[in-house]
Order: sequence, then structure tokens, then C-alpha cells
Amino acid sequence: RVRLLVHSLGYRYRLHVRSLPGSPDLVFPGRRCVILVHGCFWHQHHCPSGNRQPKSRIAFWKAKLESNVRRDVKQNRALRRLGWRVLTIWECELQLKRIDTLTRKIIRFLGP
Repeated sequence: RVRLLVHSLGYRYRLHVRSLPGSPDLVFPGRRCVILVHGCFWHQHHCPSGNRQPKSRIAFWKAKLESNVRRDVKQNRALRRLGWRVLTIWECELQLKRIDTLTRKIIRFLGP
């Protein structure tokens, strides 16, 4: 959904550039911008979906999810140090009722 929206706005991008930390989802080389699309549960967003906790293997999942969050912080820092601007789009922002807000957020981030 994000790729379709960004493309419909007239922006062109590259996918999963492996030479960048974390292989960002969408890369805009000329603008030195990247967009990361995160699942709320897997990256522990502060929304109802992200606040869910597994009911089994609790210790394993707690460690796994905390590791994901630490990795995200590390990769964002590395990207910024290399001079890239980073925008994270959360899964919950992709709901149709929020698409106008997301569109404005992307346009503000990427510019004209």
C-alpha cells in the first residue's frame, strides 16, 4: 500500500538497498531519504496492535521483540550518521480512514 501511494504521488524509489544499514524498504537516493514500513506488533509500536503480548513462550517472544526494537534504533542511527533522513510508517497508519494523513506526512517528508 505504501509503495502504491508513493508511486501515485509521483515519487520514484529503489527497494531494499542492501548497501544501506537495515536495507530500508523504500530508498530515494537523490533526496537522501528512506522510508521504513514497520509492523506494529513486530516493532512494538505504541498502538493497540503493537501492545499485544504473546500468550505462549513469553520469554522467547519478549527477547525477540525487544531485539527488534534495539536493532531499529541502531539502524536508524547508522542511517542518520550517513546523512540519510528516515521516516517510519507504522502498519496502523495504513488504515483507509488515515490515508489522507499518511499522504500529507509522506509529502512533507519527501518534499516537492
